[in-house]
Amino acid sequence: MRTAFFKKLERMYADNSDIVVLTGDLGYKLFDEFRAIDRKRFYDVGVAESNMIGLASGLALCGKMVYCYSIVPFLVMRPFEQIRNDVAYHNLDVRLVGAGGGFAYGLEGITHHGLEDIALMRTLQNMTIVAPADRFEAERIAELSFHHQGPMYIRLGHTNEPAVHDHKPDIEIGKASVLLEGKDVALLSYGRTVSICSKAIDLMSGDSIKPSLINMHTIKPLDTEAICEIFKNNDLVLVVEEHISEGGLGSAIAELAADMDYRRKVRMVGIDGTKRYTGRADYLRERHGLSAESLVELIRREIV
Repeated sequence: MRTAFFKKLERMYADNSDIVVLTGDLGYKLFDEFRAIDRKRFYDVGVAESNMIGLASGLALCGKMVYCYSIVPFLVMRPFEQIRNDVAYHNLDVRLVGAGGGFAYGLEGITHHGLEDIALMRTLQNMTIVAPADRFEAERIAELSFHHQGPMYIRLGHTNEPAVHDHKPDIEIGKASVLLEGKDVALLSYGRTVSICSKAIDLMSGDSIKPSLINMHTIKPLDTEAICEIFKNNDLVLVVEEHISEGGLGSAIAELAADMDYRRKVRMVGIDGTKRYTGRADYLRERHGLSAESLVELIRREIV
């Protein structure tokens, strides 16, 4: 996913002199070609993420389209004040590209887990939040990011994520993608967990349950029209995300359900923030119930 995004950005960088790329002492091989194309538009600011956001803001005020790269905790948590005051408040064309959303860097421990980022970014005015489900979506979002106005947070996984598509989809920012239309239960997800939901649906192929699968690649702004239709047509809405249960997509869906006085079941499958483990990403997902088997068990229990 990360490689696909930056390969597309590399081609855009070569074609447009207004693109500037910044990194916080990360992604060395990833940026070799950017340096070769034009060293004057690529800056490694070192371990100084707050300064990186300040520099990006200044460049954006000068008319540049700026992409800032780091892993999620260093990109979002460390310089949050600068993102809030310099980027979001002034509605600048700065793209915050965070790798390692969720448990992608699981072995490095809790300091490298990206589990609170959506909650933080949702609070910021003018901020758009996107999270591709696979490399095909990552490439498409790279294209869309260049034409988008205002700040954007792009949450990437790492590498070798399962493919959800077999070609680059024609997705739009702010519009949910219906991957499977059914009834009974709607699974809403984004990023790496879309493939987990898809596998869960495959495991239920012999059941009488007819699920829907909705790819919420845009978390903010929320596609309220699509979600309202989902509320009308499904008895159970299941929000699945590799993020703490508070403040993420599940919270956004629950807020909308409350506003609509929606009386059916909304369940959130996310990360229990009180329990932290270290290990490989798949192990950590299973420990927190983010496996296809766990989802099937939950769905069968809720639909009786």
